[in-house]
Parts: sequence; structure tokens; C-alpha cells
Amino acid sequence: MPSSLDQRDRRRDRHERDAHPREPAPPAAAPPSRTRTRALALPEVRWALASLVLFLLALVPYLADGPAWLWGALFAAAYATGGWEPGWEGLKALRERALDVDLLMVVAALGAAAIGQVLDGALLIVIFATSGALEAVATARTEDSVRGLLDLAPATATRLLPDGSEETVDAELLAVGDTVLVRPGERIGADGRVVGGASEVDQATITGEPLPVVKETGDEVFAGTVNGTGALRVRVGRDPSDSVIARIVRMVEEASRTKAPTQLFIEKVEQRYSVSMVLATLAVFGVPLAFGDDLTSALLRAMTFMIVASPCAVVLSTMPPLLSAIANAGRHGVLAKSAVVMERLGQVDAVALDKTGTLTEGTPRLTDVRPLPGGGLDADALLRLAAAAEHESEHPLARAVVGAARERGLALAAAEGFTAAPGRGVTATVEGRRIEVGSPARLLADDPDRAHARVVREVEEAGRTAVAVLRDGEPVGVLGVADRLRPDAAATVAALTRLTGRAPVLLTGDNERAARQVAERVGITDVRAGLLPEEKVAAVRAWEAEGRRVLVVGDGVNDAPALAAAHCGVAMGRAGSDLALETADAVVVRDELAAVPAVVALSRAAHRLVVQNLVIAGVFIAVLVAWDLIGTLPLPLGVAGHEGSTVLVGLNGLRLLRTAAWPRPAAR
Repeated sequence: MPSSLDQRDRRRDRHERDAHPREPAPPAAAPPSRTRTRALALPEVRWALASLVLFLLALVPYLADGPAWLWGALFAAAYATGGWEPGWEGLKALRERALDVDLLMVVAALGAAAIGQVLDGALLIVIFATSGALEAVATARTEDSVRGLLDLAPATATRLLPDGSEETVDAELLAVGDTVLVRPGERIGADGRVVGGASEVDQATITGEPLPVVKETGDEVFAGTVNGTGALRVRVGRDPSDSVIARIVRMVEEASRTKAPTQLFIEKVEQRYSVSMVLATLAVFGVPLAFGDDLTSALLRAMTFMIVASPCAVVLSTMPPLLSAIANAGRHGVLAKSAVVMERLGQVDAVALDKTGTLTEGTPRLTDVRPLPGGGLDADALLRLAAAAEHESEHPLARAVVGAARERGLALAAAEGFTAAPGRGVTATVEGRRIEVGSPARLLADDPDRAHARVVREVEEAGRTAVAVLRDGEPVGVLGVADRLRPDAAATVAALTRLTGRAPVLLTGDNERAARQVAERVGITDVRAGLLPEEKVAAVRAWEAEGRRVLVVGDGVNDAPALAAAHCGVAMGRAGSDLALETADAVVVRDELAAVPAVVALSRAAHRLVVQNLVIAGVFIAVLVAWDLIGTLPLPLGVAGHEGSTVLVGLNGLRLLRTAAWPRPAAR
């Protein structure tokens, strides 16, 4: 039997486009805006509000013994506005030979009106419509939490025509095969490949790579990433609706349409329960009537029984807490792809963490200053020359070099004739000498026996990025730049240890020495280094075979198989590869590692609310049914008790929408 959630899902589809208009894209440097659906944009809210207003207007003449035609017309309008939509959906379900709870509530309200209990029936309709509106608001908030991602993609793009002219078009209208011009500083309008030009592209929003990536002819680029100083011609290779960003948004929007195992179990029980409830209602009506009870009294008792025994509150116990948790997590940068994921996150009792891009943040810092023999420079002099040449560059490597020079208090000489070449490096005249700083592969001769080649090899073998420094065409030194450990890594490991009862394990493809250095700093003792992707999967499956429910947190293509094999997988959004984002069950968009234990704690809070809601619903149903069968339960009190419990569990679930409900276990 379709539940009220199924019916409301279908109703929501009809108004989704009108409720969420597309906003203009922000400038390249601006963060995505957070659009928020107005409550009145939702049809459920408008109909519930109209029904409530009409009910209150009718209440005044009704209680004041006003003309019956006036309050009767107003009550009828309240019935129509609040009950037509669930009634219509219930009739369609009935046509498919399915019994719907919404229809039972409407029938009960009409039955109350038929025996003169007009006020009670109207109250039932109003409260029932209000509970539906609350659920619609919770679902809308979930969708709002991810729609801001769409703002990463520009609203317009510059399309090149066959005659060489340009036209500005809506980015959504781009087709596969179109060629677009991306000027310096602009966001790329669609996924595709470079067919002309060269530049460096900041892909942090998609892949999380800490440094801009050189893009030349034949390289792939993604919609929403930011172009650097060069101009690119990009041939569109994927429809805008199927871009990486669009796929992430689509996956998370589907979360509100999925059902967790708890909800599915409840709906299986609901199918049989509702049929039994109808049969019991007929018995409650027929048995007293057979023993001489009058028709009105028997019918009133039967309708009261059908109302109070209805499982509306039970059905509503599960999804509002989970949907609210999804919405709250989304506002804090964690996108759970389904209600199943949100439920599973709270079940994990073991955690496996990747190193690069997960425990490390991707922010480069200078680690090595290696003057070459014969250059006549010491470490400070080498760094001072390199920083002076890099001073005008906005490249992250340049910022790391300049920042290190400032930390050492070095005075930087003025540089003249500064130029930057994507993928090569920078060139400037410092103190009358031509200084080049950049990629060893582009600036240095490929001679393994030269001193600079040995130093470059040593720096790179230590897991760092090598930067060559040349003076008047001759290599004088090599700088090493390494990733930075996330400042919240140690606190996150401690928080995950408290939540699961055991310390996380480090699974990485890096070498043993580098892995143990990071593990020691964050408090991890179990280190598995030098692993291939299939070895990571084998480790996860071994833990699962022991009965553990493993959470894997990673970012790269090599992490994707383990993310898929785990009980639950979380990808670091900015550092995550396309494959990892597709495979993971949840995505940490803002790249905050502390969000991982927070979302696990939030999932457990949602589970506690589900249990609370089921207890509340069960107690209300048991007490009201017993009262109606043993004594005489007034219909208004039955309506208030039943619908009050429905609203109560709905509001209890919505508690997780509050910003204060977001746990911060890593900060404790």
C-alpha cells in the first residue's frame, strides 16, 4: 500500500520546478549562494494555510451561533482546500487496488460531517493538512541544501561560431560538439576538452587538487572550474545536464526520494495494518449495532476508532528525522545521497582513512631549500631570489615560497620584467640577474648524472613537489613543497575513536615512512601503507567478514573500490576524483574533515528521534484505541489526540533542521 510519503513525493514532482527557480551564477570568486525555498512556494503549505484560515473564519460564527449557511460554507471550503489533494491521490491509489491512509482520513472527516460533527471533521482535515505541509517543508529544505552547487556553473558561455564570430548563450543550451571560449578568470561552462590555448585551471571545487592544473590541447576540463591567466577553447564533450556538478546535485536530490530500511519495514507493516484497521472498524460499527446500539452512536464510535487507530504518526516517524538530518548535513557541506546512507552512517563501528587529500588538506608549504653546489648561494639567499621572482605570481606554489621567505624575515628585492607561462613557471629580473622558478621537467635538462637531477629526485622521492630555481639559465637550487596536514585531523581521529570505540586505520598507497609520519601526528597506530586499490578492498572486506560495519573516507580514484565495498563510503569533495564522488555514499563538499564524525553523530541523533517517534506514536494509538473500545472517547478528543501525535512526531523529526543540531564532536 502506498504511504502518504509516496503520494506526497508524486505531488512534489508537479511543483518542483516552480518552487526552485534557477538563480544567476555568482562571479568566479564568489562562493555558491544558498537559495532557500519560501514556504508559501510549496502547494502543500498554501493549501494547509488556506484550510486553517477558513477553519478559523468558520469557527467564529459557529461558536457565536451565527447563521448556519455562513459557517457551513466556510467549513465546506476548509474541507475542500485541505482535503482535495490527499483525497484525489487516495482515489487514484484505490483505483490501483491499494488502500491509502490519506483517503481514510478524508473519509473519516466526511463521515464526521455526515453525522453532524462538522467542527470535528474540519479539525481533522486542518491538522492532517498541516502535517503534510510540515513534511513538504522538510523535504524542500533538503533540496535547498544542494541547489547552491548549481551556482558553481556559470549561467552563460561564449560560443564560437563556424565563421569565427562569438555569441553569448545560456550555458544550459550548449550541445556536445560546441566550442566555447573561456577567457582568463572565467568559469568553464561545460565539461569538455581543450582544443586550443593553454592555461592553468583551478579544479578544487571538483577534484580538490591543491594546485591549479595545466591545461593544454587534449586535456579534459570540468564545468564550474576557474580558468587562470590564459585563454582556452573548449569543445563541449558532455551535455550540461550531465556535468560532474549536475550529477552530484542529482544524486543528492534523489536522497529525499529514497527510503531507509526502517521506513520500508514500517510500510510493509502498514499495508497489512491498514486492511486490518478497516476490518476492525467495521466490527466496531457492526457489533454494537447488532446488540441494540443506535446508528449514530455506533457510527461515531467506529469513525473515532478508524481515526485513532490510523498509523499516520507511525508512518511519519522515520522519514522526517532522516530528511532533516540530510538537510542539516547538506547545509554544513556533507551531501548524503539517500536516506539509506543517512541511516547507515550511524551504524558504523570501524573507520578507514586515506592519507593524501583526506588527512592532509592539499595546501602546499615549503619544506626544502636545497642550494646546488657551485651556485654560490646559501639557503636564505636561494629562497630570497626565488621569492622575489615569485612575488607577483598568484600560483599556490608561489604563495608557499613567498610565505616561507616572509616567515624567515627575508627582505625581497624588487623584480622587473615579470612573466608567467602556464605549466612552466615564472621569469623575472632580480638584482640584474634573470631568475626562473618553475617545473624541473620544463626548465632543467634531462641528465640524471647532473647534481640538480639527483636533488630533484631526492625531493620527489620524499613525496614532495620539486621546484627548480635558475639564475641566468643555470640551476642554482631546488625547493621542495609538500602538502599540509589538516589542522583538525588529530581531533577528527579522536572523535571517530570515541564514536566507534576503536581508533581508525590508515589505508594508503603512499610509502611506509610518509604514512607513519602522518599517522603518528594524528594518533593512528594501525597503518597499512603501499596498498593497491584491490588491497584496500581486501582489507575492508576482511573487516566486514568479522562483523564490522566499516566507514571508508577517501578522495582518489584508487579509493573508489574501497568506498564501494564499505558499509558506507565518504569522499572528500574538493580533493575527490570524479570516480570517488560517484562511488561514495556521501560527499564532504567543503573539505572539512571534522564533518565526518559530525555526520556520524547526526545520523545517530536521527536514529534516536526515530525511536522516540515510534514510541510516541505507539503510546498514543494504544491509549486512544483502548479508550474508544473500553469507554467513550469523544470524537474531537480522538481527532486532537491522533492528529496531535502526527504533528508531534513531525515536529520532533524537524528538530534536526536546526543549526544547533549539527554536532561538533571534533571540537570537543
